[in-house]
Amino acid sequence: MRPIVARIDTAALAHNLLVAKRLAGPARVLAVVKANGYGHGLARVGRALRAADGFAVLSLDEAATLRAQGLSHPIVLLEGFFHPDEIAEIARRRLQPVLHREDQVDALARARVDHKIDVFLKLDTGMHRLGLARKPWLAALERLRAIPHVGNITLISHFAQADDPAVGVAGQLATFKEAAQGLAHPVSLAASAALLRYPESHGDWVRPGIMLYGASPFAGETGADIGLLPVMHLESKLIAVQNVRKGEGLGYGHLFTAPRDMRVGVVACGYADGYPRHAVTGTPVLVEGRPSRTLGRVSMDMLCVDLSEIGHAHVGSPVTLWGDGVPIETVAAAAGTISYELLTALAPRVRVEES
Repeated sequence: MRPIVARIDTAALAHNLLVAKRLAGPARVLAVVKANGYGHGLARVGRALRAADGFAVLSLDEAATLRAQGLSHPIVLLEGFFHPDEIAEIARRRLQPVLHREDQVDALARARVDHKIDVFLKLDTGMHRLGLARKPWLAALERLRAIPHVGNITLISHFAQADDPAVGVAGQLATFKEAAQGLAHPVSLAASAALLRYPESHGDWVRPGIMLYGASPFAGETGADIGLLPVMHLESKLIAVQNVRKGEGLGYGHLFTAPRDMRVGVVACGYADGYPRHAVTGTPVLVEGRPSRTLGRVSMDMLCVDLSEIGHAHVGSPVTLWGDGVPIETVAAAAGTISYELLTALAPRVRVEES
């Protein structure tokens, strides 16, 4: 069996949820578990996060997976429905769509369902991705209030620069408050970054995502810096050890040239497993629990690591690619990306185990 494995620490998930709940105060926590639970396995994540007040997903299939786990929590569809035919299933499964277009309100008004559907109505406060501008948003709210089969209405928006301390949420928050002034509806605004840094934005529902999986939403900061525990630990082993002479190149394109005679380990992990191809020489790893670094270009199935300071390393030596001792944020930064991408890019061929 190929030695690469993604070990998922469900106790760490539960710990990170407690951190989110503590920060949220009286606000309820809507755990964001889209994209297969950020690559951790949706059913597994749902079970581990039962203490959340609700869940946020992208699709009806994801919602069905959670319901199949026996979870009766509120489940929010972050992009709403994609076709009016989905409304019947939304009602049957007691799901709550985010409405962000006028035609979605039209479709909901025409629908025939047996019981009320709770909804979220999205205001575009400046991200200009999903949501209605102020006037049509207020008009949609009035229409929803008049639809007999619409239940509770929660007002929602999303911050574009909550992770940027130079900008923050003040402008968008002011826009939202101005539009929602006098409206007696629950509010949901804060995702991970705003939950961590801007308590004034918490409202009634917070939506932690990346922080639940132990990673920080902020550049230059790791999850450990804010009291989070890593959940995914990507681990493998050395499958070969090579002796490379001074001046010899290594791997595709010979992007690394040995500055001296050195031992190099070959790890069973590559970009087809979800490790970033663009991780540069020097990206941190652990070999036998000791700090090392990648060398040269990441291949489809393998990557190379420096064994210069780990003389006892051998075929079969354990390698940590991210997780304990190797923050995923540092790996992502070395590849010019973010931890979200690495977690959600874990390949199906990688064996996943709970710990």
